[in-house]
Amino acid sequence: MADDDATSAPREWNAPTYHRVSSPQFAWGQAVLDRLPLRGNETVLDVGCGTGRLTELLAGRLPHGRAIGIDQSVNMLATARTAMRASVRGRVMFVHADAAALPIAGRADAIFSTATFHWVLDHERLFRSLFAALVPGGRLVAQCGGGPNLERQHQRAAALMRLPAYVAHFAQWTEPWEFADADTTRARLAAAGFTDIATRVIAAPVVQPDRAAFVEFVTHVIFRPHLARLPDTLLRTAFVEELASLSAGDSIPFELDYWRLDFDATRPH
Repeated sequence: MADDDATSAPREWNAPTYHRVSSPQFAWGQAVLDRLPLRGNETVLDVGCGTGRLTELLAGRLPHGRAIGIDQSVNMLATARTAMRASVRGRVMFVHADAAALPIAGRADAIFSTATFHWVLDHERLFRSLFAALVPGGRLVAQCGGGPNLERQHQRAAALMRLPAYVAHFAQWTEPWEFADADTTRARLAAAGFTDIATRVIAAPVVQPDRAAFVEFVTHVIFRPHLARLPDTLLRTAFVEELASLSAGDSIPFELDYWRLDFDATRPH
């Protein structure tokens, strides 16, 4: 993820809560992992591994290889190390690092990533970092937020940010994410040196079962950057509850308008 400054998301997460509520991300990630062909003896990076739920599945497909989970959140990595099943733990290494400056060069047979790259603002630098980490012939298989991802929710948050109760706390706010489209991503991957590029943006709406689940999810997943700007619990609670009230009135209550950017590419021989 990007650095902790006025234009970026807070780096740290409530990792135990994320581990519990991130079923949508886990389901999307399973589908992405299914796109990655493996012999079982490769070294594969899980970039933005979070709490390691998908890293564990990846390691299960590498009986003679190694999975390296990489994240910039210390909390996420701590939960991942604790939650990892003993049966695959010997094939998994965790590394605290920035996706756009990976400390690995020319060693990865493949890179897998989900629900992470939209938090990296500089995709040109990110793709150069991923390219450098791969061996010739190495594969990149990834998914992140793209296109109109969460547009309805973000527009509502933007309107709240302009209200008198909140406006002073969002001075110099800029969006801490990069939701690129398929064509832009294809061009950026090509500029970084990748070939065999495939990109697409698809709708992936998620419906939370009730108001409490919506509030918990958006507090710990979607609106962390906004809530980090608010100085006390009362303001943070009021902000999220106003969003929940708006979402309760939607035609599909508590629907999150997620869109996913899928992309696959290869570092040429």
